[in-house]
Amino acid sequence: MKTQYECIPCFVRQASEVLAMIIEDEKSRERPMRRLLVEIASSEWNGTPPAIAQQLHRMIREMTDNKDPYSSVKNEMNRIAAELMPRMREMIKDSDNPHEVAVRLAIAGNLLDSGAKTQISAEELPQHLNRILAQKLHGDAESLFQEAEHADNILYLADNAGEIYLDRLLIEMLPTQKITVAVRGKPVLNDATMEDAEQAGITEIARVIGNGSDAPGTILEDTSPEFKSCFEQADMVISKGQGNYETLSDCRKRICFLLTVKCPVLARNIGESLGSMVLKI
Repeated sequence: MKTQYECIPCFVRQASEVLAMIIEDEKSRERPMRRLLVEIASSEWNGTPPAIAQQLHRMIREMTDNKDPYSSVKNEMNRIAAELMPRMREMIKDSDNPHEVAVRLAIAGNLLDSGAKTQISAEELPQHLNRILAQKLHGDAESLFQEAEHADNILYLADNAGEIYLDRLLIEMLPTQKITVAVRGKPVLNDATMEDAEQAGITEIARVIGNGSDAPGTILEDTSPEFKSCFEQADMVISKGQGNYETLSDCRKRICFLLTVKCPVLARNIGESLGSMVLKI
């Protein structure tokens, strides 16, 4: 999925927001912001949005000498998601269709995204849970479970911190002995890394690997040999989030995408309206 002109304001907003988080003095932000605007303007727009974001956030980390600018944001997302786990487990347990509720919650967690304009904050998640259960799901949740039962090797591509706790609820209901969960290899935005997977207890129920990359998506040529091998061997890939969709939607491999539609460009590409909860195989 190629970058469109409409994606550019998102990069500008991300740059402005992250500088505001880590540079307190407004005047001191001006010089790095100007450099970032030049970087955005000169980027190769024929690539995917995560490829541009990867370069942008590398530059931010270098300029600010901060290896993980979103560390405090991720910790807060993880904290609130952890507190909600008992309530969400009860929602699944009390449901007439626990498979669908687990899928809905996993997709809903995708809204905990500091890189998206349509994000909800971790603090807002509790009040959104009932709406999430009532909102239409575009796709058949049961088809995911049927495919998982017949698969021999499942690769689950995680997306954000906080969200990874909701991923655990879904992963627990799948055949965990077949699953490898992949997180980002290095910090970028609020994407989940090995540390977040450990906090969420994912490492206790499934094999977890880093993908070797600092892109907020899955750029296959940028990933590690270990990840490439897992991707090639998997006969089922479950992909979470917009960044993974943007980088893998043209891949010929059969992939089950779970995401919320957060921008008009993606809405047109996937054929669903803004804000939709989507399961697409």
